[in-house]
Amino acid sequence: MGENASFWESLIYAHPTCTTWKQEAEGSIYHLASIFFVVGFMGGSGFFGLLYVFSLLGLGFLCSSVWAWLDVCAADIFSWNFVLFTICFVQFVYVTYQVRSVAFDREFQELYSALFQPLGISLTVYRKIVLCCDAEVITLEKEHCYAMQGKTPIDKLSLLVSGRIRVTVDGEFLHYIFPLQFLDSPEWDSLRPTEEGIFQVTLTAETDCRYVAWRRKKLYLLFAKHRFISRLFSILIGSDIAEKLYALNDRVHVGQGFRYDIRLPNFYHVALPETPPVPPPPRSHRLQRGSPRRQPAGVTNCGS
Repeated sequence: MGENASFWESLIYAHPTCTTWKQEAEGSIYHLASIFFVVGFMGGSGFFGLLYVFSLLGLGFLCSSVWAWLDVCAADIFSWNFVLFTICFVQFVYVTYQVRSVAFDREFQELYSALFQPLGISLTVYRKIVLCCDAEVITLEKEHCYAMQGKTPIDKLSLLVSGRIRVTVDGEFLHYIFPLQFLDSPEWDSLRPTEEGIFQVTLTAETDCRYVAWRRKKLYLLFAKHRFISRLFSILIGSDIAEKLYALNDRVHVGQGFRYDIRLPNFYHVALPETPPVPPPPRSHRLQRGSPRRQPAGVTNCGS
C-alpha cells in the first residue's frame, strides 16, 4: 500500500507546480489550431462526415506543427503533431477514394434513390448489391420474351428498371410488371436454394425494357456472407409478391355479383356495381398453393 502511495505521489508531485503564468498569449497559429480542433470534432457520421472530421483535424495538427517549429522550438511537439497530421491526411485520401469508388451509373443511382435509399441502405451495402449483378443493366426489346412457359429455367432474380412486362399463362393475360418490381419473385420464392425449376408463365416485353439481373448462385453466396442483405431481399421479394397477388385479385371475379378475394378463398365480398355476373364455379374448386401468378381454378378473367 505504501508503494502505491509513493508511486501516485511521485506521479503528481514530481514536477514543480506553476507559480507564475505567462502574461502574453500564444501566437495566432496556436489559436487557429485550437479552432480547427473544436470545429473538427463537430463532424457527423458517414463518408462525408469522415471527410469533414479528417480535413479539419489535419489542418489543426498542421497548425500545431508550425506553432511548435516556429514559436516553441520543440522537436518532440513538432514531431507528434506532424505524425498526426500525416495520419489524418492519409485517412482523408482513403475516404475520398471510397466515396469515388461507390459512384454508380445514372440508372443505378436512380434505382438507389427510388428503392434502397428510402429503406436506409448505405452506399457501401448498395455497392455490394450492385457488384453482385456485375453493375450491368440488360436491355429487353419490345415483344421479346424474358421467360417462356415450361421452357426457361429459374436461374436468376431480376428487377425491372424501366418499361413494362406482360405476364401470361397459356396465352391468357394475368398482370403487368412495372418498374421497381421483380420479374420473377414468385418463382424465386417457390424454390429452395438447392432446387431447380422452370417458369410456369410467359413474360413478354410490352415496351423496350431495362432490367438488372442477379444470378441465383451468386446472390445466395452474397446472402451467406451478409445476413442483412439477405433480410433486405426477403422483405423486398415478399412485398413484391403481395403486390402481384393483389394485382391478380383485381382481375378475377366469380358469379352472382361477388368478387373473389384471393386472401380468403372460402369467403366472398360484394363486388363493384360494374362487375358482370358469370356462372358460379364448382364448390370443389379452391385456391391452390403455388406461384402467386397462377390464377385460381374456376375463376374467370375479367380482363380477357
